[in-house]
Amino acid sequence: MLHRLKSLVPKPLLAIYHRVLARVSAIVYRNPSQELIVIGVTGTNGKTTVSYYLARALEVSGFGAGCTTTALMKIGKKEWINKTKMTMPGRFYLQKMMREMVDAGCRYAVIETSSQGLAQGRHLSIAYDVGVFTNLTPEHIEAHGGFENYKKAKRLLFEHVARRQAKSVDGNVVPKGVVLNADCDHSAYYGTTTGVKEKVWYGIENHRGLFAEGVVLDATGSRFVLRDVENGAMRVDVRLNQPGDYNISNALAVLATCKLLGVDVKAAAHKLEEITTVPGRFERIDAGQSWTAIVDYAPEPESFRQLYRALSVIPRERTIHVLGSCGGGRDIARRPILGELAATNADVVIVTNEDPYDDHPREIMEQVATGAREAGKIDGENLFLIEDRKEAIFKAMAMAGPRDLVVMTGKGCEPWICIADGNKVPWDEAGTARDAIRAALNR
Repeated sequence: MLHRLKSLVPKPLLAIYHRVLARVSAIVYRNPSQELIVIGVTGTNGKTTVSYYLARALEVSGFGAGCTTTALMKIGKKEWINKTKMTMPGRFYLQKMMREMVDAGCRYAVIETSSQGLAQGRHLSIAYDVGVFTNLTPEHIEAHGGFENYKKAKRLLFEHVARRQAKSVDGNVVPKGVVLNADCDHSAYYGTTTGVKEKVWYGIENHRGLFAEGVVLDATGSRFVLRDVENGAMRVDVRLNQPGDYNISNALAVLATCKLLGVDVKAAAHKLEEITTVPGRFERIDAGQSWTAIVDYAPEPESFRQLYRALSVIPRERTIHVLGSCGGGRDIARRPILGELAATNADVVIVTNEDPYDDHPREIMEQVATGAREAGKIDGENLFLIEDRKEAIFKAMAMAGPRDLVVMTGKGCEPWICIADGNKVPWDEAGTARDAIRAALNR
């Protein structure tokens, strides 16, 4: 209802509303971002992992760090699952979080900064110091009215960083600048933002700043040697506990940010080795079974491709993929694409409910299944449509045999399934998977 009312408000008035709300929220919490070094992380994929990695890595400076991400929140040593079902929460929530970070003795705040949050002005009155760009692929196209608008919305973060005056925290002037992915063609668009002076680059394929060489991927993680074009003597052996070359890119983004901020890059790299998992991101579920079960957020085509590249190093007999797609008019075009990708990469595809919002769940499922059928999957043989997500996961685990792989995508660690009229149903993907495994073992 609120969304429909806002759509009737003229855009100039809506812009004023956003600015006023941003300013009021900052005043209420006494402008906490002025007392923190604030890093915004934006892009299509990898934002959550980069934000969490970065908050952990920055702790090698001897100061606390906090973060707000799609998956979890962190203030110093305290961490908890994000229950807001929002990548970038509202203005008052963000300002309150930053005030709590200050009160907890944190020096750094890492904010996963979404295109929709930027378009709605949630970044206003936050004194960002650094903008980090991960990558850009088509997503939220309907919400933004096209890819170019989506791309421009991301740029708002970098324009905001460029406009803000440098500030001092604890008597030290905070470096300002942007961190850019040399492997993404869209980085140049953000790097040319007027007023951006300091830039740090990172990449795997393109060696323009920090880069990785000697990459070795395995089923439990990855290894690489960290190098720096500007410092030929730098050679740091790094081990990550999350598989996939995309996680190497995420780690490079973190280490490039540390470099910009003057944080010991070598120490930060070793800090990353302590991270065993990011909730809902390539999260292994182990309940004593003889097959592999993995929960991953992966909501759109490029993240599917990245996930399957990471899964390729896991030996298995068959792959069983449980997936759905989002409703509410979101990214309708990607539904059959997801079904096609799942069908191409998995032996068995189980299409289920995800977050239908006000759309009919069965219609979404049929659109996903259309792509799977076109890729050769046959209903009742290696393609199943099961609307109840719990039932779908139980079906997958019951089908799994020794050395099989069951992968569940679309929900990650989200605590709700969003249904019609703004209602939410409590959900625990990892917990449901464990229950399903136990049931399969006891049958």
